Amino acid sequence: MKKFSPPLRPLALINFKNIDSALSHIVANFWKLVWGSNNPAIDQRTKYLLSLSNTVGAGRIRQATRELIKAYAAGTTVSELDELFTLFVWNQGAGYFASEIGPSPLFAAYQSIKSQENTSLPKEEVVKSLLRDFGEDNPDCGVRS
Repeated sequence: MKKFSPPLRPLALINFKNIDSALSHIVANFWKLVWGSNNPAIDQRTKYLLSLSNTVGAGRIRQATRELIKAYAAGTTVSELDELFTLFVWNQGAGYFASEIGPSPLFAAYQSIKSQENTSLPKEEVVKSLLRDFGEDNPDCGVRS
């Protein structure tokens, strides 16, 4: 079985090197501990969903958009995303959702997934589209300095 290679690499880690190389090393090793385990207790797809939920709760929509794309690429279904976005309304409140999440690139990416899947576009093509529209070249989603 081929190992899953997630889209949207952690390019933001490069920014730590601009501060201090020792700090960069520490953060990179911490990232490897969280995301690079060879035998994780929590599967990668679930980790992406947990990270997506946590970043929405923290108001970090840029990171949430990236986690959504990775979760979808790892096999998350539209039905699962529907339930997750319903939880965002429940946990964050309708007003917060309407003013902060609804007009965000996160919600636009979610809507893009739903509309493209309705046309029976293969998941790989949907992911390519997401990376084009919500990847590094999108200033609201990219993390390059």
